[in-house]
Amino acid sequence: MPANLTFEALKTAVASGEIDTVIACICDMQGRLQGKRFHAQHFIDSAWEETHCCNYLLATDMEMVTVEGYEASSWTRGYGDYVMKPDMETLRRIPWVDGTALVMCDVLDHHTHEPVPHAPRSVLKRQIDRAKAMGFDVMMATELEFFLFEQSYTELFDTNYPTPTPVARYNVDYSIMGTARDEPIMRDIRNYLYGAGIPVECSKGEAERGQEEINAKYSQALDTADMHTLIKQGVKEIAQQHGASATFMAKYHTEKAGSSSHVHQSLWKDGANAFYDPKAAHGMSDLMRHFLAGQLEFSRDISYFLAPYVNSYKRFCVGLFAPTKAVWSLDNRTAGYRICGEGTKGVRVECRIGGADLNPYLACAALLAAGLEGVVNKLDPGAPISGDLYHAEAAPEVPKTLPEAAAALENSDFLKRALGEEVVAHYLRAARWEIEENDRVVTDWERMRGFERA
Repeated sequence: MPANLTFEALKTAVASGEIDTVIACICDMQGRLQGKRFHAQHFIDSAWEETHCCNYLLATDMEMVTVEGYEASSWTRGYGDYVMKPDMETLRRIPWVDGTALVMCDVLDHHTHEPVPHAPRSVLKRQIDRAKAMGFDVMMATELEFFLFEQSYTELFDTNYPTPTPVARYNVDYSIMGTARDEPIMRDIRNYLYGAGIPVECSKGEAERGQEEINAKYSQALDTADMHTLIKQGVKEIAQQHGASATFMAKYHTEKAGSSSHVHQSLWKDGANAFYDPKAAHGMSDLMRHFLAGQLEFSRDISYFLAPYVNSYKRFCVGLFAPTKAVWSLDNRTAGYRICGEGTKGVRVECRIGGADLNPYLACAALLAAGLEGVVNKLDPGAPISGDLYHAEAAPEVPKTLPEAAAALENSDFLKRALGEEVVAHYLRAARWEIEENDRVVTDWERMRGFERA
């Protein structure tokens, strides 16, 4: 589904006073929106062609620290500019903010106007182009889980994030009664996102107190990543407007289930799902089997892009629906890769490894790169594995820590070919910095465990 505002319609809305602000934004390394709010008249006069931002936006951490060690952006290089080039096909109304429209931007080199290779949107577009050269369109969808809390972001920040109070008092998975108290917020989320041109299908309670899931319609890969980013932004802002808060952390509490972002994928050709073969076992074409095999083969290589933080790996717990094994199965939620729509025209691969904290552009790009590698090399995924895969000791495991995932990224010749050596080096530095920062911090767990008894 394309965004819902043309440039001509924007001009008309600005002239009538209906829209007075246009947000132009990029997606940063952490999957967040960064950019500027323009007076709408200035945007339609000139900024719709391009604007600029500091290149440190793609070389910082969660705290916006100017991290040393990046080749592309540094104090030595002077932290110059990037060009923000609005993609006018993404122009849309933002109905939860009065008088406001938003447009996603591509990031270009200030001097050459070529795409910045490590910009998340550039990374995904490169893999989409690769698929197109092979004759395929890429269709994807992401399912996003998150927690809603009664306290506001400001209240939690000012009190150093004590244990927040979930909006629900018990597990509300699929419960209509249990999610009734969340509905004032969730109804606004569904309707406002739909009004922004995001075809929300449904929301539901998930498998923990205060946990929600929201799903948007299957779409082209770039559109899916754009929508994913906007859904996260919208959920946080709309919750904030209700005096509440939401978190997309992979694991916000030791004793609670984590939040995932499952990624559904298929390749299409001539308007039809090329993964579907009605004569083949499970309806899976040879193309689909090769694609799946590539993701299995390179699952460890791409794990950083599915789980980018130290906290991400705390989600991989036995019995809490986060997979711990990089294997495939048919309609089995304990597998890292599940086949959905078995035997139908909607057959597709669902990767269940990623958490809600992933960057959708990078995750989708890495999954697509691995799948296409399987297609090129005609890899075989073997037979599906059934049963409780948490206890399948011989099955290959998902990396258990960020250092393990970073090592796999560093040693991946496949990713260096597919994404580019400079892109791999850039995100390896991000992974190493996350590890360095974590290693130096004294945690509450350490203090409680050792203060008296050490």
